[in-house]
Amino acid sequence: MKLEQLVWTARHGWEVEHVDADFTAPQLVLYFAAPRLMEDGTRFAELQARYPGAVIAGCSTGGEIANQDVVDGAIAVNALHFDHSHIVAVDAAISGAAQSYEAGRSLVSRLPQAGLRAVFLLCDGTMTNGTFLLDGVRSELAAGVVITGGLAGDGADFGRTVVGLNQSPQQGQLLAIGFYGERLRIGHGSFGGWDTFGPERRITRSDSNVLHELDGEPALALYKRYLGEAAGQLPGSALLFPLAIRPEDDEQAEVVRTVVGIDEASEALIFAGEMPVGYIARLMRGNFDRLVEGAAHAADAAAGAGTPALAIMVSCIGRKLLMGQRIVEEVEAVAEALGPDVRLTGFYSYGEIAPHGFTGKCELHNQTMTITVLAED
Repeated sequence: MKLEQLVWTARHGWEVEHVDADFTAPQLVLYFAAPRLMEDGTRFAELQARYPGAVIAGCSTGGEIANQDVVDGAIAVNALHFDHSHIVAVDAAISGAAQSYEAGRSLVSRLPQAGLRAVFLLCDGTMTNGTFLLDGVRSELAAGVVITGGLAGDGADFGRTVVGLNQSPQQGQLLAIGFYGERLRIGHGSFGGWDTFGPERRITRSDSNVLHELDGEPALALYKRYLGEAAGQLPGSALLFPLAIRPEDDEQAEVVRTVVGIDEASEALIFAGEMPVGYIARLMRGNFDRLVEGAAHAADAAAGAGTPALAIMVSCIGRKLLMGQRIVEEVEAVAEALGPDVRLTGFYSYGEIAPHGFTGKCELHNQTMTITVLAED
């Protein structure tokens, strides 16, 4: 596998960050772009001219990862030439979260299944119920296929997110990239690093991703009580206080869910993924050192695909908002764990897609560092 990495900024235009010796025409160009930078078609046309014939896929973000740096207002580009593997990419439209299951199922059903090793998903971050989407995706794929990816971002605004395959990115789009080849090596890892606090509570009333009651009490009222002064900054401050949820009988199946909106009239919290009735929920808060350690643990789990390699990091906008200027520390921790022969890229998302660290089942995560490592032997 050979790689060329570019970064575009308004100040400097396109700059080559890295290029492997003997790099030649890529099959895949993967980009992660700050909101609105790719939508007028100019930058997309420039990528088409530089890489004719390549599949060009990407999305908007809450921040871009370019090697060991976290940037805003940029486009991070990765052009990959596979020596022994090949890809197939498909896309679809979605107009609302209720379509998520069928959209996911239909999308990946169009990928050839013979020899499929991995699927990387990019999805509209405001129109997709990630839990239902993955239910549909898993229903069509063999158990051994690795599923990773993320939901597109819009900075911290939760407004317009865009995804594009072989065209300028648009709202209401999903895409899937299928990877094929016996010599393809895939590593993956996911880890949070948030601390829990307060008592465990049971979800007693919910509707899909809308949480109405915890232990019979209106969810929003309880949440505000715990947030104290930070409740005045809802829903934005909720990114700093996610919920850990799990089945009552399986502590290892815990996942993290982020509040993306509130409904004052019904005293409900709106989450990025499913909030099943009967699950146990507990509040979480950030600890800088633990979050950095979590990123390193995710990298340790993803290591082993071989080198040279590309590591695609999909982390959460909530982690970025909490850590501020220290956010680069989680990227540096990943770089140290993976070593100098693994190049880094990625973005800050509205939801992360990766196998669960304990169960192995592909899940929608929030507030989590997820890593996909691609290499060939």
